[in-house]
Amino acid sequence: MRDLNDIYQLAIDEDNMSVKNEIFENIKDLSIKVKKNEIKCFLSNETDSSDCYVEIHAGAGGTESQDWANMLRRMYMKWSDKRNFRSHLISEHKGDEAGIKSSTIKIEGDYVFGWLKKESGIHRLVRISPFDSGARRHTSFASVWIYPVVDENLNIEIQDKDLRIDTYRSSGAGGQHVNTTDSAVRITHLPTKIVVQCQNERSQHKNKETCMNMLRARLYDFEMKKKDEESQNKEALKSDIGWGHQIRSYVLQPYRLVKDNRTNFESTSPDKVLDGDIEGFLEKSLYQI
Repeated sequence: MRDLNDIYQLAIDEDNMSVKNEIFENIKDLSIKVKKNEIKCFLSNETDSSDCYVEIHAGAGGTESQDWANMLRRMYMKWSDKRNFRSHLISEHKGDEAGIKSSTIKIEGDYVFGWLKKESGIHRLVRISPFDSGARRHTSFASVWIYPVVDENLNIEIQDKDLRIDTYRSSGAGGQHVNTTDSAVRITHLPTKIVVQCQNERSQHKNKETCMNMLRARLYDFEMKKKDEESQNKEALKSDIGWGHQIRSYVLQPYRLVKDNRTNFESTSPDKVLDGDIEGFLEKSLYQI
């Protein structure tokens, strides 16, 4: 930085505009690097560097909320693409008419869990409904829950007697992709009532393996929240995906604004946000103690 300042002073003395512009570009690059290092200071927890599972559930409201849940899933996958992360679908339950009732995706990349961990909570949408012939304004809710993909070497004890394993036929896209065998797997951990499911593989064995990895992640998260005395609050939120619990509101009508209720960070470009431009929200949530 001192070298840049010395060169800048020389450029001023000689009125050399090209050198000035070059220095400005170097300062911009330096600022970006400083910003990245600053953010990494807030990504120092044990699991922050891990990949993560993103679990999305539609709230009450039928087609409206199911479509909203699908929009949220698209938003996180778009964000993943923008950062050159890798995302793929683990399981989904389609809505009766449109959207999804629930879905789980896995996102792989550097510090994915650290970036997304504070996205857990209720997300609220206000818009003119495309499903309402009267073009009325509707409010929809969906929940998002983020879990770290835990290291295989982490000792998490799971006993067979605590598991109920169900198999069922996967829902497919149609044609040659329809799964004609009961390869989808659902595992219920009886002591905690945690349920995980996977249907993206044709092999029942692979789906079961993915389920067990997800269960280990959920149990790890459950224990961490319990230690931090946050588990009860989170479970209370899950039982009521609706008013008074939202962490963020996405308003498309009568005005256009996305606002995070915890940090008060706002964006007046909801279309960009829903296309995955959520970096500002993620950074602000990381800085919040």
